[in-house]
Amino acid sequence: MLKIVVSTLCLAAAAVVLGSAHAARATTQDDVLQADLLPGWQMQNGHHMAGLRLQLAPSWKTYWRSPGEAGIPPLFNWSGSVNVKSVKIHWPSPAVFHTNGMQTIGYHDGVVLPLEVVPLDASKPVELRAGVDLGVCNQICMPAAVQVSAVLDKGAPDALINAALEAQPVGGKRAGLRAISCEVSPIADGLRLTAVLDLPQRGAETVVFETADPSVWVGEAESARSGGRLTASADLVASSGAPFALDRSGVVVTVLGANGSVEIAGCPAP
Repeated sequence: MLKIVVSTLCLAAAAVVLGSAHAARATTQDDVLQADLLPGWQMQNGHHMAGLRLQLAPSWKTYWRSPGEAGIPPLFNWSGSVNVKSVKIHWPSPAVFHTNGMQTIGYHDGVVLPLEVVPLDASKPVELRAGVDLGVCNQICMPAAVQVSAVLDKGAPDALINAALEAQPVGGKRAGLRAISCEVSPIADGLRLTAVLDLPQRGAETVVFETADPSVWVGEAESARSGGRLTASADLVASSGAPFALDRSGVVVTVLGANGSVEIAGCPAP
């Protein structure tokens, strides 16, 4: 009888150890993130439309280009590529997450990021190599790094890439934007930016400001709506820690709505 009890206890202990080992393995990058390049197709203008596919374990998320104060923005390195002049990322509309009182912006379970690749010579194949540093989160957050590559030739349209292109925010005109203006006022360490948009509502809204200068820290926007008018404000803090001259043409205002998102480039004075 004692042997049976001891054997049972040993089996239970082994199960705990194995379970703990599995939990530890589940927090490694390979268990929660897989990445590859979809080679896509060559467009009529000679550019290539490829896609970076990020597949995440269930309930895991990664971040948008402007991820919120608690998020980790992805960084891209194309320097190992051959016959590549430039790469433009076409970002699908992200989701807004609220965790422990903090707002972050990104994608859950996975995303395809369409990549518009401009070749140096459109008559020759392209070898695209991408090094990507990003953050992935569930109950814990951890940094991740992936290296992916693909040869891009004439190819053929890809349904996953096309779906991601269709999921981009629409422009202001298509969304029914009638007017937009931005007022700037100095604060101790930068500027306070307030945008007023005459824009139809698309459900619950989150407003995100971006500037052309990546060194400018942009705070979480506060917004309010009165009928067709949406007002949003955020603090912009420069590395100098003082008020600065804002390039209004480089301001991007994105309204993430429950029923579709809108992206507006430029914000003129009232």
